[in-house]
Amino acid sequence: MTTVQAPEPTGKSSPLASQEGILNSILGVAIFDLNSLPKEYYITAENDNTNWVQLVFQALGLKSLLMSSLKLDGFLHISIGFSQQTAIVVRGKNDYIALLMREPILFKDVEQADKFSLWVRSFEQKLLRQNSRFIPA
Repeated sequence: MTTVQAPEPTGKSSPLASQEGILNSILGVAIFDLNSLPKEYYITAENDNTNWVQLVFQALGLKSLLMSSLKLDGFLHISIGFSQQTAIVVRGKNDYIALLMREPILFKDVEQADKFSLWVRSFEQKLLRQNSRFIPA
């Protein structure tokens, strides 16, 4: 696994400043295929529901519709803000990876968001299967 130092979001010192901090801030993970269909879900003891996955599924469908209608190219990430959490969806080489983060995430600039996306794309999904914190749903 390539280790990428994750960017620190704006505001107070954040647990997202390190890779371990990021992993501890993840409350759920959903993996979607390139057709935007869900393949795998992982929950944690802190958040055992997958309701947020439906919103990610809908956002990916909307993204596909807009990209085809407007003839847009490229897609790096989507951020969906909830009152207490943020879902970040990043397009990988063979799938979409959605992370439900413990807290809302605000990036200072596009470069910071791109660094976080790079970390997510380099994230090895086998770590989810090996980490007892993540439970297949």
